[in-house]
Amino acid sequence: MSNPLKIATLSFWHVHAGDYSKQAQAHPGTELVAVWDDDAERGREGAERFGAEYVDDLDALLARDDLDGVVITTPTDVHRDVMVRAAQAGKHIFTEKVLAPTVAEAEEIVAATDAAGVKLIVSLPRLYHGYTTAIREVLDKGTLGTLTYGRVRLSHDGAIGRDGKEGWLPQRFFDPKAAIGGALTDLGCHPVYLTQLFLGAQPETVSATYRSVAGRGLEDNAVVVAGYGDQRIGVIEAGFASNNPFTIELFGTEGTLTYTDRGNVLLVNGEQVDVPEHSPDAFAQWVDHINNDTRADENIARAVELTRLVVAANAAAESNRVISYS
Repeated sequence: MSNPLKIATLSFWHVHAGDYSKQAQAHPGTELVAVWDDDAERGREGAERFGAEYVDDLDALLARDDLDGVVITTPTDVHRDVMVRAAQAGKHIFTEKVLAPTVAEAEEIVAATDAAGVKLIVSLPRLYHGYTTAIREVLDKGTLGTLTYGRVRLSHDGAIGRDGKEGWLPQRFFDPKAAIGGALTDLGCHPVYLTQLFLGAQPETVSATYRSVAGRGLEDNAVVVAGYGDQRIGVIEAGFASNNPFTIELFGTEGTLTYTDRGNVLLVNGEQVDVPEHSPDAFAQWVDHINNDTRADENIARAVELTRLVVAANAAAESNRVISYS
């Protein structure tokens, strides 16, 4: 294993590929050495931007002894293929959410990484933010009593064009095959895994309403409702068509909690609560797991459950019916 770890970015398809490449450059324990992309022009541009080598043959890149890990930001529909190949080549994997288009593929990826003894972690960044830590502490103390309702909303205006120009989110994010879903499948992953964290990973039913404000091919406005066996309700909202504050609302039998990133304000029963600094992010955790030969158990489990709920929500929206969750 190299010191620092030698990392390659596999594809600049996703808009966060540049962010993770910056992390690979900035982290003292990693070095970005190569880029692969099935779109040669896009790959060469990304490699030039970060001063890395562009490699057009994925198998040749994965076969290199001087490569320790890969950041996978390919189209979602090829996640399973690329990750299994990377795992079998002995490369550690950091990947963008969602883990895969189906639960079966997600579980296949996890099995392949475990069999190969490589370290997998999925970018679920808001799990490690300070407000999440503070909210977990409130819930652990029972301050809200029994939770009855939760709502998490995250949106941006990437689908909306202005001054005759298309929105800043690339059109490839609205390709049904490559992206496998729109606002809910991409941005909505964050409200999904937070709702699962606060209310539980196993709802009884899932329903969904999707709409396309900009008409670019997939939903840019989504609401998902999760109904739990203990009668809790979770509401997940995501959009590419409005730029609203990130919001968390939790209601219980004995209190209420609200959070907004507008001012980073957390209120519990009307009183402001301090929000701590963020914990180490997923990329830093990945490096630690590689160096310490440990497994990201909670992250991996939550990534699979995230995939499960996203798949159910997409099925509910497509069929226009309530899905029994299993």
